[in-house]
Amino acid sequence: MGRTFFVGGNWKCNGTSEEIKKIVATLNAGQVPSQDVVEVVVSPPYVFLPLVKNELRSDFHVAAQNCWVKKGGAFTGEVSADMLVNLGIPWVILGHSERRAILGESNEFVGDKVAYALSQGLKVIACVGETLEQRESGSTMDVVAAQTKAIAERVKDWSNVVVAYEPVWAIGTGKVATPAQAQEVHAELRKWLQANVSAEVAASTRIIYGGSVSGANCKELAGQPDVDGFLVGGASLKPEFIDIIKAAEVKKSA
Repeated sequence: MGRTFFVGGNWKCNGTSEEIKKIVATLNAGQVPSQDVVEVVVSPPYVFLPLVKNELRSDFHVAAQNCWVKKGGAFTGEVSADMLVNLGIPWVILGHSERRAILGESNEFVGDKVAYALSQGLKVIACVGETLEQRESGSTMDVVAAQTKAIAERVKDWSNVVVAYEPVWAIGTGKVATPAQAQEVHAELRKWLQANVSAEVAASTRIIYGGSVSGANCKELAGQPDVDGFLVGGASLKPEFIDIIKAAEVKKSA
């Protein structure tokens, strides 16, 4: 069984209800490959989750951008995995570099969040990636392996986990890891999973790339053997997101 191509759209802290409706209308009208070729998940801000879930085409799914590490309670401003499940939201993004860097989320904290979300029945897009300083010092794989290890130590079943490799230096900067750079890290990550988790998990887990993915570079990136899709930021708010979804055809024909 091949790995189904996966395209996620992270809308981050953007949009009004009218703008969100326009994005959803564009997605609903888009001609894209079937679900057996590509799985599409979009992640609006919390307040728009019900709106998007209700109006989005049924072959696309919805993710939250984060969730809390425990069941609800006295945690002002947080949203629990249990609440997302109650809303019928199937996916959540965890460990995004913006949360790691700005909010100080540690590898261990992210690992705990992934484990709890999975235990409540959510599927998880788990983000890993290095800063520019870490890449230039040659420690990319040390950083990415440590981030992945914190998840692997807490997760037994990987069937509902997608790993998103997002080099921090390429997020929202317009800089993109070259297809060769992306492939190199994805291949090393897969080797790490084989050595530290299992050959089956390494072969079946989708490792997607995030970092200034656009309609212009998506096909070349999709052609890399270990790139199983994308987590798209800014471009997921634009009509070109449909073109990025269509890059799954490159993988299908490879």
